Amino acid sequence: MRVGRIPYVNCYPVYGAIDRGIVRLDAELVTGVPTELNRATASGALDVSVVSAVEYARASGQYLLLPDLAISCDGPVRSVMLFSTRPAEELSGERLVVARSSMTSVALLELLFAHVWHAQPEFVPGDAEPADLRALDAPAHLVIGDAALMLRAAMHAGATRYTHAYDLGEAWREWTGLPFVFAVWVARRETPVDHALRVHASLIEARTWGLANLGQLAAQAHQATGVPVDECRAYLGGLDYGLGLSHLGGLTEFFRRLEADGRVLSSGLAFLPAA
Repeated sequence: MRVGRIPYVNCYPVYGAIDRGIVRLDAELVTGVPTELNRATASGALDVSVVSAVEYARASGQYLLLPDLAISCDGPVRSVMLFSTRPAEELSGERLVVARSSMTSVALLELLFAHVWHAQPEFVPGDAEPADLRALDAPAHLVIGDAALMLRAAMHAGATRYTHAYDLGEAWREWTGLPFVFAVWVARRETPVDHALRVHASLIEARTWGLANLGQLAAQAHQATGVPVDECRAYLGGLDYGLGLSHLGGLTEFFRRLEADGRVLSSGLAFLPAA
Protein backbone atom coordinates (compact mmCIF):
# COMPACT_ATOMS: atom_id res chain seq x y z
CA MET A 1 0.00 0.00 0.00
CA ARG A 2 1.23 3.48 -0.90
CA VAL A 3 -0.38 6.43 0.88
CA GLY A 4 0.02 10.08 -0.13
CA ARG A 5 0.66 12.95 2.25
CA ILE A 6 1.05 16.72 1.86
CA PRO A 7 4.18 18.19 3.53
CA TYR A 8 2.41 21.34 4.75
CA VAL A 9 1.75 22.16 8.39
CA ASN A 10 -1.98 21.63 7.85
CA CYS A 11 -1.44 17.86 7.66
CA TYR A 12 0.43 17.62 10.97
CA PRO A 13 -2.73 16.71 12.94
CA VAL A 14 -3.33 13.70 10.66
CA TYR A 15 0.22 12.40 10.24
CA GLY A 16 1.97 13.63 13.40
CA ALA A 17 1.23 10.48 15.43
CA ILE A 18 2.36 8.28 12.54
CA ASP A 19 5.62 10.22 12.19
CA ARG A 20 6.26 9.76 15.91
CA GLY A 21 5.55 6.04 15.86
CA ILE A 22 2.54 6.47 18.14
CA VAL A 23 0.15 5.10 15.51
CA ARG A 24 1.19 2.39 13.10
CA LEU A 25 0.40 2.79 9.41
CA ASP A 26 0.87 -0.43 7.48
CA ALA A 27 1.78 1.37 4.26
CA GLU A 28 4.50 3.41 2.60
CA LEU A 29 4.06 7.18 2.95
CA VAL A 30 4.70 9.24 -0.20
CA THR A 31 5.07 13.01 0.20
CA GLY A 32 4.11 15.55 -2.47
CA VAL A 33 2.37 18.87 -3.04
CA PRO A 34 -1.34 18.60 -3.90
CA THR A 35 -0.98 18.49 -7.69
CA GLU A 36 1.72 15.81 -7.44
CA LEU A 37 -0.51 13.66 -5.24
CA ASN A 38 -3.46 14.27 -7.57
CA ARG A 39 -1.46 12.97 -10.54
CA ALA A 40 0.00 10.03 -8.63
CA THR A 41 -3.41 8.94 -7.33
CA ALA A 42 -5.03 9.32 -10.75
CA SER A 43 -2.30 7.21 -12.37
CA GLY A 44 -2.54 4.44 -9.78
CA ALA A 45 0.87 5.14 -8.26
CA LEU A 46 -0.90 5.73 -4.91
CA ASP A 47 -3.60 3.53 -3.41
CA VAL A 48 -4.89 6.02 -0.82
CA SER A 49 -4.15 9.72 -0.65
CA VAL A 50 -5.25 13.15 0.34
CA VAL A 51 -6.25 14.93 -2.90
CA SER A 52 -7.66 18.31 -3.87
CA ALA A 53 -11.44 18.59 -3.70
CA VAL A 54 -11.40 19.55 -7.38
CA GLU A 55 -9.42 16.41 -8.23
CA TYR A 56 -12.15 14.33 -6.61
CA ALA A 57 -14.82 16.19 -8.58
CA ARG A 58 -12.84 15.77 -11.81
CA ALA A 59 -12.37 12.01 -11.46
CA SER A 60 -14.90 10.88 -8.86
CA GLY A 61 -15.55 7.72 -10.87
CA GLN A 62 -12.03 6.53 -9.99
CA TYR A 63 -12.23 7.20 -6.25
CA LEU A 64 -14.04 6.39 -3.02
CA LEU A 65 -14.05 8.98 -0.25
CA LEU A 66 -12.68 7.98 3.14
CA PRO A 67 -15.43 8.87 5.65
CA ASP A 68 -15.05 11.65 8.18
CA LEU A 69 -11.65 12.82 6.96
CA ALA A 70 -10.90 16.10 5.17
CA ILE A 71 -9.13 19.44 5.46
CA SER A 72 -11.76 22.13 5.77
CA CYS A 73 -12.64 25.40 7.46
CA ASP A 74 -15.76 27.29 8.47
CA GLY A 75 -14.35 30.77 8.14
CA PRO A 76 -10.68 31.80 7.87
CA VAL A 77 -8.27 29.10 6.69
CA ARG A 78 -5.13 31.31 6.98
CA SER A 79 -3.05 29.23 4.57
CA VAL A 80 -4.87 29.94 1.28
CA MET A 81 -4.40 33.65 0.76
CA LEU A 82 -4.64 36.21 -2.02
CA PHE A 83 -2.14 39.03 -1.43
CA SER A 84 -2.51 42.19 -3.48
CA THR A 85 -1.27 45.75 -3.84
CA ARG A 86 -4.82 46.94 -4.43
CA PRO A 87 -8.41 45.80 -3.74
CA ALA A 88 -9.45 42.60 -5.52
CA GLU A 89 -12.23 44.49 -7.32
CA GLU A 90 -9.56 46.63 -9.04
CA LEU A 91 -7.41 43.80 -10.41
CA SER A 92 -8.93 43.47 -13.90
CA GLY A 93 -6.11 43.19 -16.44
CA GLU A 94 -3.47 42.94 -13.71
CA ARG A 95 -1.06 40.02 -13.41
CA LEU A 96 -2.07 37.56 -10.69
CA VAL A 97 0.40 34.76 -10.00
CA VAL A 98 -1.49 31.65 -8.89
CA ALA A 99 -0.23 28.57 -7.11
CA ARG A 100 0.12 25.78 -9.65
CA SER A 101 0.13 23.14 -6.93
CA SER A 102 -3.47 23.60 -5.75
CA MET A 103 -6.30 23.05 -8.21
CA THR A 104 -8.96 23.70 -5.58
CA SER A 105 -7.55 27.05 -4.47
CA VAL A 106 -7.32 28.29 -8.06
CA ALA A 107 -10.85 27.11 -8.87
CA LEU A 108 -12.21 28.84 -5.76
CA LEU A 109 -10.33 32.02 -6.63
CA GLU A 110 -11.81 32.00 -10.14
CA LEU A 111 -15.32 31.70 -8.68
CA LEU A 112 -14.70 34.57 -6.27
CA PHE A 113 -13.43 36.88 -9.01
CA ALA A 114 -16.34 35.99 -11.29
CA HIS A 115 -19.17 36.28 -8.74
CA VAL A 116 -17.96 38.29 -5.74
CA TRP A 117 -15.24 40.70 -6.82
CA HIS A 118 -16.36 41.02 -10.46
CA ALA A 119 -12.88 41.47 -11.86
CA GLN A 120 -10.80 39.66 -14.51
CA PRO A 121 -7.10 39.56 -13.65
CA GLU A 122 -4.57 37.76 -15.82
CA PHE A 123 -3.86 34.43 -14.13
CA VAL A 124 -0.19 33.46 -14.43
CA PRO A 125 1.08 30.09 -13.10
CA GLY A 126 3.64 30.31 -10.31
CA ASP A 127 5.00 28.49 -7.30
CA ALA A 128 2.78 27.84 -4.29
CA GLU A 129 5.73 28.33 -1.95
CA PRO A 130 8.15 30.81 -3.56
CA ALA A 131 11.77 30.40 -2.47
CA ASP A 132 12.03 34.05 -1.44
CA LEU A 133 8.79 35.67 -0.30
CA ARG A 134 10.48 39.08 -0.33
CA ALA A 135 11.00 38.79 -4.09
CA LEU A 136 7.30 38.62 -4.98
CA ASP A 137 6.73 41.45 -7.45
CA ALA A 138 3.38 40.77 -9.15
CA PRO A 139 0.45 43.07 -8.32
CA ALA A 140 -1.29 40.04 -6.79
CA HIS A 141 -0.24 36.56 -5.72
CA LEU A 142 -2.17 33.48 -4.57
CA VAL A 143 -0.01 31.74 -1.96
CA ILE A 144 -0.90 28.50 -0.20
CA GLY A 145 0.48 26.27 2.52
CA ASP A 146 3.26 27.22 4.88
CA ALA A 147 4.37 30.12 2.67
CA ALA A 148 0.95 31.74 3.11
CA LEU A 149 1.33 31.56 6.89
CA MET A 150 4.76 33.17 6.66
CA LEU A 151 3.71 35.91 4.23
CA ARG A 152 0.63 36.64 6.34
CA ALA A 153 2.85 37.12 9.40
CA ALA A 154 5.23 39.31 7.38
CA MET A 155 2.35 41.48 6.19
CA HIS A 156 1.12 41.97 9.76
CA ALA A 157 4.66 43.08 10.65
CA GLY A 158 4.72 45.56 7.76
CA ALA A 159 7.49 43.61 6.02
CA THR A 160 5.84 43.12 2.63
CA ARG A 161 4.75 45.33 -0.27
CA TYR A 162 1.24 43.92 -0.22
CA THR A 163 -1.44 46.04 1.42
CA HIS A 164 -4.48 43.80 0.89
CA ALA A 165 -4.95 40.17 1.94
CA TYR A 166 -7.94 37.92 1.28
CA ASP A 167 -8.46 34.64 3.09
CA LEU A 168 -10.24 32.38 0.59
CA GLY A 169 -11.90 30.27 3.28
CA GLU A 170 -13.33 33.39 4.88
CA ALA A 171 -14.41 34.80 1.49
CA TRP A 172 -16.30 31.58 0.69
CA ARG A 173 -18.02 31.63 4.10
CA GLU A 174 -19.11 35.24 3.62
CA TRP A 175 -20.39 34.43 0.12
CA THR A 176 -22.26 31.18 0.82
CA GLY A 177 -22.58 30.81 4.60
CA LEU A 178 -21.06 27.33 4.31
CA PRO A 179 -17.81 25.59 5.31
CA PHE A 180 -15.24 24.99 2.59
CA VAL A 181 -13.51 21.66 1.97
CA PHE A 182 -10.06 22.07 0.41
CA ALA A 183 -8.94 18.45 0.40
CA VAL A 184 -10.33 14.96 0.96
CA TRP A 185 -8.84 11.52 1.45
CA VAL A 186 -9.67 8.92 -1.20
CA ALA A 187 -8.95 5.33 -2.11
CA ARG A 188 -8.80 4.22 -5.70
CA ARG A 189 -11.79 2.02 -6.46
CA GLU A 190 -9.61 -1.00 -7.27
CA THR A 191 -7.83 -0.81 -3.91
CA PRO A 192 -8.87 -3.80 -1.78
CA VAL A 193 -11.50 -2.55 0.65
CA ASP A 194 -9.95 -4.24 3.69
CA HIS A 195 -6.57 -2.63 2.96
CA ALA A 196 -8.14 0.81 2.51
CA LEU A 197 -10.15 0.38 5.72
CA ARG A 198 -6.99 -0.42 7.71
CA VAL A 199 -5.32 2.74 6.39
CA HIS A 200 -8.45 4.74 7.17
CA ALA A 201 -8.56 3.41 10.73
CA SER A 202 -4.91 4.38 11.26
CA LEU A 203 -5.48 7.88 9.89
CA ILE A 204 -8.52 8.41 12.14
CA GLU A 205 -6.57 7.17 15.17
CA ALA A 206 -3.68 9.47 14.28
CA ARG A 207 -6.05 12.41 13.85
CA THR A 208 -7.52 11.78 17.29
CA TRP A 209 -4.02 11.98 18.78
CA GLY A 210 -3.19 15.06 16.72
CA LEU A 211 -6.24 17.04 17.77
CA ALA A 212 -5.46 16.23 21.41
CA ASN A 213 -1.86 17.43 21.02
CA LEU A 214 -2.14 20.63 18.97
CA GLY A 215 0.30 22.44 21.29
CA GLN A 216 3.05 19.96 20.43
CA LEU A 217 2.24 20.18 16.73
CA ALA A 218 2.17 23.99 16.89
CA ALA A 219 5.70 23.96 18.31
CA GLN A 220 6.75 21.74 15.41
CA ALA A 221 5.03 24.12 12.96
CA HIS A 222 6.88 27.07 14.50
CA GLN A 223 10.20 25.30 13.98
CA ALA A 224 9.30 24.56 10.35
CA THR A 225 8.02 28.04 9.42
CA GLY A 226 9.25 30.59 11.94
CA VAL A 227 5.65 31.70 12.47
CA PRO A 228 5.01 32.38 16.20
CA VAL A 229 3.79 29.36 18.16
CA ASP A 230 0.53 31.01 19.20
CA GLU A 231 -0.30 31.78 15.57
CA CYS A 232 0.50 28.20 14.57
CA ARG A 233 -1.75 26.97 17.37
CA ALA A 234 -4.58 29.25 16.23
CA TYR A 235 -4.09 28.07 12.66
CA LEU A 236 -4.25 24.36 13.45
CA GLY A 237 -7.13 24.89 15.87
CA GLY A 238 -9.09 26.77 13.21
CA LEU A 239 -9.03 23.90 10.73
CA ASP A 240 -11.48 21.01 10.74
CA TYR A 241 -10.38 17.50 9.81
CA GLY A 242 -13.82 15.89 9.69
CA LEU A 243 -16.28 15.41 6.85
CA GLY A 244 -19.70 15.76 8.44
CA LEU A 245 -23.00 16.95 7.02
CA SER A 246 -22.10 20.66 7.09
CA HIS A 247 -18.80 19.96 5.29
CA LEU A 248 -20.59 17.84 2.70
CA GLY A 249 -23.04 20.69 2.19
CA GLY A 250 -20.16 23.07 1.48
CA LEU A 251 -18.43 20.55 -0.78
CA THR A 252 -21.49 19.81 -2.89
CA GLU A 253 -22.29 23.53 -3.16
CA PHE A 254 -18.73 24.16 -4.38
CA PHE A 255 -19.17 21.43 -7.01
CA ARG A 256 -22.56 22.84 -8.00
CA ARG A 257 -21.12 26.30 -8.58
CA LEU A 258 -18.20 24.88 -10.56
CA GLU A 259 -20.65 22.95 -12.74
CA ALA A 260 -22.85 26.03 -13.21
CA ASP A 261 -19.81 27.88 -14.55
CA GLY A 262 -18.86 24.95 -16.81
CA ARG A 263 -15.57 24.38 -14.99
CA VAL A 264 -15.95 20.87 -13.55
CA LEU A 265 -18.59 18.17 -14.01
CA SER A 266 -18.94 15.99 -10.90
CA SER A 267 -20.78 12.68 -10.78
CA GLY A 268 -21.49 12.98 -7.05
CA LEU A 269 -20.06 11.55 -3.84
CA ALA A 270 -19.24 7.90 -3.16
CA PHE A 271 -17.74 6.58 0.08
CA LEU A 272 -15.55 3.66 1.03
CA PRO A 273 -17.95 0.99 2.35
CA ALA A 274 -17.84 0.04 6.01
CA ALA A 275 -16.23 -3.23 7.04
